[in-house]
Formats: sequence, structure tokens, C-alpha cells
Amino acid sequence: METMSRALERAKMLVGMDVDEEAAQEEASSSSFFDDFNRQCTLSTQQRLYGFAICLVAGLACTLLSMLVFFNPIKFGITFTFGNLLALGSTAFLIGPKRQLDMMLDPVRIYATAIYFASIVIALLCALYVHNKLLTLLAIILEFGALVWYSLSYIPFARSMVTKIMVSCFDTEF
Repeated sequence: METMSRALERAKMLVGMDVDEEAAQEEASSSSFFDDFNRQCTLSTQQRLYGFAICLVAGLACTLLSMLVFFNPIKFGITFTFGNLLALGSTAFLIGPKRQLDMMLDPVRIYATAIYFASIVIALLCALYVHNKLLTLLAIILEFGALVWYSLSYIPFARSMVTKIMVSCFDTEF
């Protein structure tokens, strides 16, 4: 019933009718953190495109520059992971942080997102605290695989196609 009354209040506001002040205040107080955050972070289209381009180029530069320190897995892990985070954050400029988070937590890609962020944490822990080159390299391989799998979740039928290709490539029956 409450949902219906809120919808009716919104419809009244759209057509210019007066709305009870109590109902409007109640609706404003029930907004979430991300709704408030999105209202405070308003950027023009040009600012969004600049932010996207700067973060994407910086992320790709960090990722590519990490290849220069490939034989030092600790530095490689840090720069590669930082580049991935910048590139991932660049899309928040285009679609907004709330929509980005909603899309990442979508049931289709929730597991890919969780594995991707877990692999980022593992890579950083191995690089910064454990200081083990082999574990850092394995964590980076896991991070790269999780990034590919996460990225494929945005392309329709891409994960099922890659799965079928991998199964057919590694099928040992003759």
C-alpha cells in the first residue's frame, strides 16, 4: 500500500499538483546513500567523457608499463592491479557509480565480480605483504583470468561460447 501511495505522490508531482509536505519529506528521507551520492556528483557530458578518457588511458598506461617490470612480480602486481582498477573505474564516469555498482552486482555477473575483486585483493596481499614472487605471479594470472571472465559477462553469450571452445580444445576423448 505504501508503494502505491508513493507512486501516486510522484505522479501528482509530475503533473504539477500539490503534494503533502509530509509525504515528500518521507520520500526524501528514505533515499539511499547512492541516490544522494548521484545527486551530488553531477557532471556534464564533456566532463564525463574527459574523466572516462583520463582514467582509461591512465589505467591502460599502468597496465602496459607493468610489462616493463614483469621480472619483478611485486612491482608488476602493484602496477597491473592499479591499472585494472583505473580502467574499471573509468566506466563509472560514463554510466555513473550507482549504475556501475548495480550492473556489477547483477545476478548474471555477481560471481565474476566477486572473483575479480578477490583476485585483486589476493594479488595485492601477495605483492605487498607476502613478498613471494611465485604467489604474486599466480595471483596476477588469476586476476587476469577473472578480468577476462568478468568482461565476457557484458557480451551476450560470450561466456557460454568461450566455455564450449575451451571444452572442445581440452577434450581428451579421441
